[in-house]
Amino acid sequence: MKFHREKSPEPEINLIPFIDILLVVVIFLMLSTTYSKFTELQLNLPVADAAALPERPHEVIVSISSEGQFSVNRNLVNTRDVQGLSQALAQATQNIDSPMIIISADAQASHQSVMLVMEAARRNGLNQLTFAAQSSGGKAD
Repeated sequence: MKFHREKSPEPEINLIPFIDILLVVVIFLMLSTTYSKFTELQLNLPVADAAALPERPHEVIVSISSEGQFSVNRNLVNTRDVQGLSQALAQATQNIDSPMIIISADAQASHQSVMLVMEAARRNGLNQLTFAAQSSGGKAD
């Protein structure tokens, strides 16, 4: 006598309830999530109404144009990298004890240009930095 054993059916995963649960979770996440919209900020640089300070001999003025050109004490710097700017600052401050670096950036100058000046000053050990502001009369302080 042969006993045939019926093969037990292979277990199946029923996908319909699984898809239903996932659909409910997706709908819940869509409804409960808040979406942030990042916008550009329109910045107007501050205007200072302070009286103009008398000129001091220990100041080195670094100017940054809107196109990203640099000048140190009104001498144009030909390069736009940290190394060239660092050399120009070193030449301008070589005979000055504890110089004050004044960064005078155009309102349309990029933030990266200002950071390059700060990095060049750091490389030369110049830690006294300040920024020039424009008075309400239009004259830079």
